[in-house]
Order: sequence, then C-alpha cells, then structure tokens
Amino acid sequence: MLTNRSPAENCYVVATMSKKEDSGGKKCSHQTELYAEVPATCLPIVYSPEYNITFMGLEKLHPFDAGKWGKVIRFLKEEQFITDEIIVLAREASEADLLVVHTARYLNRLKWSLVVATITEIPPVLFLPNFLVQRKVLKPLRTQTGGTIMAGKLAMDRGWAINVGGGFHHCSSDKGGGFCAYADITLAIKFLFERVEGVARATIIDLDAHQGNGHERDFLEDRRVYIMDVYNRHIYPGDGYAKRAIKRKVELDWGTEDMEYLQKVELHSEGALNEVRPDIIIYNAGTDILDGDPLGGLAISPQGIIKRDEIIFRAARRRGIPILMVTSGGYQKKTARIIADSILNLHRQGLIGEEATEGAGPSHVPLMMSKSISSGATFSAI
Repeated sequence: MLTNRSPAENCYVVATMSKKEDSGGKKCSHQTELYAEVPATCLPIVYSPEYNITFMGLEKLHPFDAGKWGKVIRFLKEEQFITDEIIVLAREASEADLLVVHTARYLNRLKWSLVVATITEIPPVLFLPNFLVQRKVLKPLRTQTGGTIMAGKLAMDRGWAINVGGGFHHCSSDKGGGFCAYADITLAIKFLFERVEGVARATIIDLDAHQGNGHERDFLEDRRVYIMDVYNRHIYPGDGYAKRAIKRKVELDWGTEDMEYLQKVELHSEGALNEVRPDIIIYNAGTDILDGDPLGGLAISPQGIIKRDEIIFRAARRRGIPILMVTSGGYQKKTARIIADSILNLHRQGLIGEEATEGAGPSHVPLMMSKSISSGATFSAI
C-alpha cells in the first residue's frame, strides 16, 4: 500500500516552497506543502488511497462511484504501466491552501453536516457528527484537491500531468454543489498564477457532460482564463449567470453520439487554442458522457472517450502547451476501466510518459465510431 512507504518512496520530498514575486516585490501569502519537489524518477500521475470514500455504505447512496479512483490505479498496475514507486502521492490541501480561493465563511459552513449532505447529495450525511463527515467525506475531497494543485505544478515541470481524481467543477469560491465541495480547478490555476514564473494565461477545456459553473463563476471577470465548455444543455446545473464566462460554448442535446461529438470537440478545441495560446491547459475529462450514464444523458462509446482524450492531448502536445488532466464525473462502474484504457492509449501514442516529446505529429489513430450522428443535436459556440 502507498500509505506504508516512506515520504521519499512516495515520490514526494519536502523542498523549499516556490514563490513568485509580483511587480511590487510582494510574495505569496502562505507556505504550502503542495509544491514540494518531486523526484525525476516519478511519473506526473497523482493519486492517494485517501481519495476513495468508504463509510458504512453511505457512498452507495449516490450514483457516483466513490471508489473509482483506486480502481483506475489498480487497472494501470495490472497493465504494468505504473507501480507504487512511481506514483506521486497526493497531499491534503490545508485550510491555508483552500483560503487562496475559498472564503472563510464558506469553509466554516462545511462544519455543518447539513451543508455537506446538500453538496454531496447524500441525505443521511445530515445525521452524522461533523467530525466523521470531515474525516470520511471531506478529507478525501481535500486530498483530491491537493492532488490537482500538485498536478498543476507537475504539468509545468514535465509538460503533462494527470490527477486521477479531482475535477470538482461545480464548486466556486463560496458555494459547493453536485458532489463538489472544493474548487480544485480554480485553486490549481490561482496557485500557478501566484507561484510559477511564466504562467499568465490558462485555458480550461471542460468536457464533462455537465456545465462547469463553479470555475466559470470564479473566473467570470478574469481575462487571463479562457473557458471552453461542452455539455448537455438540458441537465444540471443550467447556470445562466456562469455561462457568461464561457468563451467557447458548445451545447449538446440528449443522446449526442460519437461522430458528431468528436467532430465538435476537435473543431472547437483547435479553435480555442488558436484563438488564445495559454501557458497551461486544464482539461476536465469527465466520463459521464458515456452512453447509459444516469446523469449525463449523452451516448458516447468507450472508444469515443478514449479518442476524445487523445484529441485534447495531441492538440496540447503539437503546440508545446503543458496540460493537466482531472477525471471529474462518471457515474457507471465501468468508467474506471475506460479512464485507465484512455491513459494507456495516451502512453501508446507517445503523448504521455518519459518518451513523450514536444510536437508529436498528427493523429494516426482512426476515429472509432460505434454510433451514427444524432439527428437532434445542436450547438452554439462563442
């Protein structure tokens, strides 16, 4: 188990924390353990056994597979792509880390079990003492949030990084929802802006089936962040106010299938990256687009998801832009296998791994379509 290894064996060593001075010489406001140096022998794949939520079966009361992250790691080990020794062990985000984005009032509200029950959509959480809620529900989410922040720095250092968890795109600085209690995407970007030289612009490519209203609200007035969002127009959250932050909006109808979906993803991701060249891409790779997902309402095949991820990584690699991937939503038991298969495909294509190089050539993998174009799908792009 990862938890039985020493810090050095966990691909995590304490180092002097990096800080970036602003034009007035002012430094970042707090010390963090999340930007510690990682040995070069480790792959920039971030995970901790603490990600997985298990407590008296409560996790089974939500359609989300609260153990999918550990399953992804197990599948990758079975395929001999990774071992415990080369995984970067995620650290829990501290209160000081969270306050970079979140208001103190919001964090204090999480000390009420009723608030957490509402955010996670698991009503029985209401009846648990909050110390148990903190330990069994919120600590895993804080650890995944720390993993996303760590992966942001790793992406800048290595050219790519994957947090096997994270992607809590419904949470903003002062409000959670949709199983998202911490704004990990916003936090990762704010940390980079504050602490890493050369990071002044970021692009979020959000391909979860749901609108990413959390980061959209956080960056509504921030011109440094370009947001592309592709989502089912008919489902949660339907946040019209947050949509004002989307620079490239692609709204899908029920049952959109592989061919149409992949064409739009490729067209608009290329357009977004040609319109503004960012210093980093944050890719929210939700698998709730999978056909049969009880909440996503789309009809994308497993092969379509794998191809989607390849399209985004290839676009980043071709331009030499660092990319951070988070796994976000996905409400079927088979999504863990699909995430693992996608990561393995990215490795086979030379888009991740030690041998990945800048400027990889155009895709030579054919689009693997299992369904015809949905006749009713429409979209709008800004």
